[in-house]
Amino acid sequence: NLLSLTPSKRESILNWETVVREGKAAILFPSANEVFYNPVQEFNRDLTCAVVTEFAREQMARRGVKVVVPGEKERVVVNLADEKKEETEMQTGEEGGEEPVVTASVGERCKNGLRVLEGLAASGLRSVRFALEVPGLRSVTANDFSSKAAALIARNAQHNGVTHLLQASQRDARLMRGKKDRYDVIDLDPYGSPAPFLDAAVQAVGEGGLLCVTCTDMAVMAGNSGETCYSKYGSVSIKAKYCHEMALRIILHSLDQRAGVYQRYIHPLLCVSVDFYIRVFVRVHTGQAMVKNSASKQALVYNCVGCGSFHLQRLGKRTTQGNHIKYSAATGPPVGAECEHCGHRHQLGGPIWGEALHDVSFVQKVLSAVSGNPSRFGTARRIEGMLSMVTEELEDVPLYYTVDNLSSTVHCSTPPLLQFRSALLHAGHRVSLSHACKNALKTDAPPRVLWDVMRCWVRHNAPWEPFQYGMKLKVQVPIRVLQACFDVREDANPQSRRRHLTRFQENPEPFWGPKARANAGGGISSDLEDRRKQGQNKRKNQITDATQLKSFPCKSFTGAFSLGKCSEGCEHTLFFS
Repeated sequence: NLLSLTPSKRESILNWETVVREGKAAILFPSANEVFYNPVQEFNRDLTCAVVTEFAREQMARRGVKVVVPGEKERVVVNLADEKKEETEMQTGEEGGEEPVVTASVGERCKNGLRVLEGLAASGLRSVRFALEVPGLRSVTANDFSSKAAALIARNAQHNGVTHLLQASQRDARLMRGKKDRYDVIDLDPYGSPAPFLDAAVQAVGEGGLLCVTCTDMAVMAGNSGETCYSKYGSVSIKAKYCHEMALRIILHSLDQRAGVYQRYIHPLLCVSVDFYIRVFVRVHTGQAMVKNSASKQALVYNCVGCGSFHLQRLGKRTTQGNHIKYSAATGPPVGAECEHCGHRHQLGGPIWGEALHDVSFVQKVLSAVSGNPSRFGTARRIEGMLSMVTEELEDVPLYYTVDNLSSTVHCSTPPLLQFRSALLHAGHRVSLSHACKNALKTDAPPRVLWDVMRCWVRHNAPWEPFQYGMKLKVQVPIRVLQACFDVREDANPQSRRRHLTRFQENPEPFWGPKARANAGGGISSDLEDRRKQGQNKRKNQITDATQLKSFPCKSFTGAFSLGKCSEGCEHTLFFS
């Protein structure tokens, strides 16, 4: 009975709207595809809320405001040093008779709080979650260029009771720039590439502010269209096993390059590759002297097309002599005309960001808050597993190798991950996993050490086979550096793997992945949906019965067919497709 419902619910039913619940938000969505929404990116939104909450905690502490998160313990202590420092501050405050610290709770407007902008808000789901789940906010602006999206944002703000915090806006996100009214947090999650909005974003974010960017154009950033990647991000992407981490470093290079135009620079807090997209959280600072370091932070990538070995070449060189810093051009290249391991040529990619992807101390704070309050997010287990892997990665080692690709090059069975890691540790090198790929190995060992380990593995496991390594490696190259030891070490197995954390989860739902772009008129053609369903698992469900295949007889076949020969005496083959 419609008369028994509240006016807002009755209106949503009459307009054929559906209610989507995520976190603490309940969002009204039109049944037609007029506004974009992808439920698979709940992990993205949960992680963003966790990062923004920790960022707000740090910023509001400097302003004398303590944030309060529901379900969280009174204090989140990361290490003993922080605990002692906090106890000292509390005792000083009690002895001095100071006023109690001002608190900020979720859903409340904080006078000295943060100003948040979501440049491409669509339904406003992320902004509504900010208003309901992140404390210490003064205002949240949910912007979208679509008039239907802006109207839906205003309705969702009223539906969730956050009109005192959230304002809907209908403007072009590329024009939101200026030094007067800068935002403390800017979130960009466009459909496809964020390239058109980066220039305005690095100008509109405040000093030390947080910039959150999502890229879903992974086909471009992972090497399928290097020339398109250069036109959008100023960097050439290449096809390689480390393409997902390289995509992270490409977007960081683009952000740092655009920020440098305005005498600004970036400091990455957390950068992750998840499912079909990448997500970066960076702080933007201003400083002409620090901008000069930008060239020494970028690097070119020399990738061998034969064996997959890679080398990095920094664009600039920074030398410190006492209090004096000298900047000069880097020398190179680090490789010859041909690869020393297989004799093939090198591809040139980049430039990419060559420094650390994460601020480990900040990531540990986010991890501590999430693990201490697991009921806050629906994807808390995956966030804990992902951030645990991030804290274990080698900070100063860009890109990675994969064990299966090394084995494929040598044409041998794949060594167990723990044994291969142990061999590198026995040789005195550092090694870690990567959150971007489950078979990845980040190590400071040079390529020649890796290939010597593979040669030792072949000799150790198949001594009766001839000493050869396929077509991709030089056959008559002996072991030059070390005799590998494959005894498993205890430190070869990282803590995230021992604890069986959810690091790489299964597909969350059928037909998951990037969704169709929203239509102004709404709706998706049934033909498109049918073609998508037909294309699912087409490689797994292959047709094996020849009667179901189309046959194409020989053009010269006239009916007299004997022993595979046609009437003209030629041998022909009957093809099926």
